[in-house]
Amino acid sequence: MPLPSLVSRSLTQLGQDISLARRKRLLTEVMMAERMGVARGTYRAVEAGDPAVGIGNYAMALFVLGLGAPLGELAAASKDEIGLAQDAERVPKRVRPRKSPQGV
Repeated sequence: MPLPSLVSRSLTQLGQDISLARRKRLLTEVMMAERMGVARGTYRAVEAGDPAVGIGNYAMALFVLGLGAPLGELAAASKDEIGLAQDAERVPKRVRPRKSPQGV
């Protein structure tokens, strides 16, 4: 199944950003691959934004470049605007006390 163009473009941009960050740090592709513990071809696929590359490889590339762990924040509940809006809609307008059980 082909990827939606938005997803494909974002992966390509991620790969380009990783490539630029690597070059700014004066690291070669071989150095990156060694530090990530992957083959050079796998690292080159990361820079190409290849969707077949495991997400762990993208995360490791970001880590090696000193960019932390930004993937952990991508789907954070605090950034889920739709989910937060749905939560707000579920808050009742009125709260009534519960009826106590008979005989208590």
